[in-house]
Amino acid sequence: MNKTNCIATRVFLYCGVALVLATAACAAAIGFGGPRAIDPLASINDPFTIADFSDVPVPQMFGARDGTQLAWLHYRAVGGTLQARRIVLVHGSSARARSMHVLARSLAQAGFDVAALDMRGHGDSGVRGQAAHVGQLEEDLADFLQAVPYDGPSTLVGFSSGGGFALRFAGGPQQALFDRYVLLAPYLHHAAPINRPHDGGWVSVGLPRYIALTLLNRVGITVCNHLPVLRFGLDRAVRDRLTSSYSYTLAQSFRPRDDWQQDIRQARRPMRLVAGSDDELFDVRRYANLFSGAGRPLPVTLVDGVNHIGLTLDPRAVPAIVEACRN
Repeated sequence: MNKTNCIATRVFLYCGVALVLATAACAAAIGFGGPRAIDPLASINDPFTIADFSDVPVPQMFGARDGTQLAWLHYRAVGGTLQARRIVLVHGSSARARSMHVLARSLAQAGFDVAALDMRGHGDSGVRGQAAHVGQLEEDLADFLQAVPYDGPSTLVGFSSGGGFALRFAGGPQQALFDRYVLLAPYLHHAAPINRPHDGGWVSVGLPRYIALTLLNRVGITVCNHLPVLRFGLDRAVRDRLTSSYSYTLAQSFRPRDDWQQDIRQARRPMRLVAGSDDELFDVRRYANLFSGAGRPLPVTLVDGVNHIGLTLDPRAVPAIVEACRN
């Protein structure tokens, strides 16, 4: 064997060993790098134990394009206002439409027609914690608007992860389906500088698995996308009613895209942001600069004395949200 062939053989062997090691590392990350168990976060769980859910509407269903029946709640505008602005309301992570009941009822009393959705993978919409492919939730929202048409103007309002999803939709190709957007303490991205340390104690991220699956998806390998990458700090008593973990597909779908700043830049419709000054998950005072820095300044309202979940339950937050929906 000549010197050239010897060098080529060594390079081949080194590449083979590197490939085997990389494959083993990726397999280990996928198999053992999922989200850890996490303690319940009292500031998220406790307020719901005293909220009034006695008059939650009966769920209605609509068919998505894949045949799955998805649930939603209808809150008619008080007084039967003709062609009142419709609010399509998207809940936060792990939750369901019912969790937005207090806010939805207040918006209806303010004269809005409100549709609160169980997003796919939550509540009564499909298999909890799962979506078939990235982008399916956007398809579902477009399917809802087609299945339940409305003659008046419509605003998409999303809370927390639902706010991130609203931003994703606002920056996407179907953004014209709504004439305005309201983001309530939106989650932006795990790398966004707005996040509190350890995500405020609300979510456990299986980062090794998340990274490995992201790399595989970039080369078109999606076979493991059903595995959980996020786990939430839910009380044990409500885990059977809410969504305790997200698959990779659902986690990627229910938030802005990886280039979340591009979502901000691509959003052309009027947009407002409301957050509580005492938010324990996000550093809300950085929202304005983050959006301006991404090239899309927007009005930001901070409600004094209100924390993260209080944005949907505390009466002090209602006037600011109503104003954002009207202006």
